[in-house]
Amino acid sequence: MTEEGTYVGIDVAKTNIDIAVRPAGRVWQTSYDGAGIDELVSQLTSLTPTTVLLEATGGLEVPLAAALAAAALPVVVVNPRQVRDFAKATGQLAKTDALDAQVLAHFAEAVRPPVRPLRDADTQELNAMTTRRSQLMTMLVAEKNRLGRAAGAVRPRVQAHITWLEQEIKDLDKDLRQTLRQSHVWREKDDLLRSVPGVGEQLSLSLLAYLPELGTLDRKQIAALVGVAPLNRDSGTMRGKRTVRGGRARVRAVLYMGTLAASRFNPVIRTFYQRLLAAGKPKNLALTACMRKLLTMLNAILKTGQYWNPCISTD
Repeated sequence: MTEEGTYVGIDVAKTNIDIAVRPAGRVWQTSYDGAGIDELVSQLTSLTPTTVLLEATGGLEVPLAAALAAAALPVVVVNPRQVRDFAKATGQLAKTDALDAQVLAHFAEAVRPPVRPLRDADTQELNAMTTRRSQLMTMLVAEKNRLGRAAGAVRPRVQAHITWLEQEIKDLDKDLRQTLRQSHVWREKDDLLRSVPGVGEQLSLSLLAYLPELGTLDRKQIAALVGVAPLNRDSGTMRGKRTVRGGRARVRAVLYMGTLAASRFNPVIRTFYQRLLAAGKPKNLALTACMRKLLTMLNAILKTGQYWNPCISTD
């Protein structure tokens, strides 16, 4: 028997948003602009929903999610792949905006995803700047690859663009540092994270921007959220290989680079990595295990507010 409650699913598009409510079965559409958001917030506030569920849509959902969170509504933003898998499992193969909203409401009612803190306005700003830096780095690598095979007439233009990108990255790094140090909360968290050997500026910035839950969950929950928790693949008497998948790929990518540094300069991670290699574990598997250990260590540091020491608990 399920508990009573009101579950809202919202499908976000560029110009419109579709809303579905369970178990009432109500479905409607409104414009995705300031007036439409204000009206929707007012309507949902009167409903006192148990959960309001949105999909992550590359940032398109952020204004609505922020408005819902500011109104103290229990908003949850989930991975679209999870919702599509749920839709297929329940036999919902057709896809329209209205149907998607109904699937989201059904997912909220059946799965009951936990409501976690959303990024506030300052964290969204940090997120945007960190994302922009990643975009600039991608462009810089591409231009440097082109430079080696560029024709004579084009080569100076490519070089000029490389120079501009490098300067833009330096300026953005300066703005990121300034933004971070202006906030007492971020400054304290940044100092705590960077007290860990192997954790540099970019890993700390990325964790603050893309993983606001760090320090609020237990070690199993944070590992699953990032996608470094091993998943079982067993059936009957067969025992398959444990694998990691899903989670926040952007966090995982920067955590991987930080773990490479930690495997050299952090005595705890280095010892753990070498012990796994000595036991015959493949390097990729050993590094993944080190990523999980480093992440849980950082999670414990933010949870306790204590600077790094080799004996810190990761529970």
